[in-house]
Amino acid sequence: MIHFTVEDRHGERQSIDIPEGINLNLMEVLKASDYTILATCGGMALCATCHVQVLTGLDALPSPQDAELDMLDTLPDAEYDSRLACQIQIDDLVEGALFRIKSDEPL
Repeated sequence: MIHFTVEDRHGERQSIDIPEGINLNLMEVLKASDYTILATCGGMALCATCHVQVLTGLDALPSPQDAELDMLDTLPDAEYDSRLACQIQIDDLVEGALFRIKSDEPL
């Protein structure tokens, strides 16, 4: 199992366990875990509505690609530890990570 933690927009944390070898990204897991993530573009790094902050484990993740960096540049609250959840693949690299949901809650 791959274990990581998600902090919602209200500061509440939930541990999540995902079977190894599952072919999902963090955005898909968040939506399946009943977090309200807009994800307008469906995971193509075109909308930034799945913005998360990586509080723990950033160094273990692969570097963001140009498309993700371009979208993050459009966000006024993006910081050095900002990522798009749709671009983070769930694998052993997210083990022990802590993600904070930063995207606006859908209306």
